[in-house]
Amino acid sequence: MDRRNFFKSSLAAGAALSTGRARARETRSILPEALGLLYDSTLCIGCKACVAACKRENDMPPEFLPRTEQPYWDQPLDISGKTLTVIKVYRHGTMDKKDQEENGYAFIKKSCMHCVDPSCVSACPVSAMQKDPVNGVVSYDKDACIGCRYCVAACPFGVPRFTYDQTFPQINKCQLCKHRWKDGGYSACAEVCPTGATLYGKVTELKAEATRRRALKPGAATTYPRGKLGGPDQSYPGVAAKYVDRLYGETEFGGTQMVFLAGVPFEKLGYPNLPPRSDAATSETMQNTLYGGLVMPIVFLGALTYIAKRNVKDDEQGGHHG
Repeated sequence: MDRRNFFKSSLAAGAALSTGRARARETRSILPEALGLLYDSTLCIGCKACVAACKRENDMPPEFLPRTEQPYWDQPLDISGKTLTVIKVYRHGTMDKKDQEENGYAFIKKSCMHCVDPSCVSACPVSAMQKDPVNGVVSYDKDACIGCRYCVAACPFGVPRFTYDQTFPQINKCQLCKHRWKDGGYSACAEVCPTGATLYGKVTELKAEATRRRALKPGAATTYPRGKLGGPDQSYPGVAAKYVDRLYGETEFGGTQMVFLAGVPFEKLGYPNLPPRSDAATSETMQNTLYGGLVMPIVFLGALTYIAKRNVKDDEQGGHHG
């Protein structure tokens, strides 16, 4: 069999083995008890109390840039192995008005989105990335991690970060302060937020709160809860904001457990338009198809056999002519 016929046969065999087996699974649905965060950009004042609290709770050092390179407020510039959440700012023109696209500015939070159907969990070969079967929080087990960084490549939001500068590097990401749960605590970023821009609770309740705010007439009197929905009442009076007609995280990439409201289009705030289908559904289907029926191992071993036989034949011909 020559090379062309070999590969044609291998592909045909793979197709035959996978026929009837490669039905793409559906994107998973959000869990009834899923926990998460609602971030309302219009309430954020850019104080970064959430950033400081996150560092304190996770025992992470501050990150600084030379003052000549970047204004002080903007550091750190992004999440990293030492910073699990940051507040960024959108700027345009004169920056006269908050939460306006033209000649305005707006704040935005970045941290782990805790996807409903997370690509990082799907990509991890050793289950170091795990999604809680009850509350849906995506966590990381450093003892199981082999440092392959597949999760880094798989995440559409660029969240898991690798600590390259450590002797024993690991992945770091927000885990929704799960170490505080046993004492009745919750996410530190939401607990310290003075305006309730970051709000913690069940995702179903957070979405209901987002729906309430979106239905209000801009400028109307309202109240805003702070800290934890369902916890002690820390609400305060305010006025309704004007939002773009979108709850980001409701459908993007299968949905996320961190959802956003904003007065500026999310593309301007660094959150891309993403399809409603999770990559995990597609990638797992491909993996199950290729490896479930031993298609890829058969093709791979067949290729090795072909190469070995060709090399042996070349060696024999070379020896004969010699």
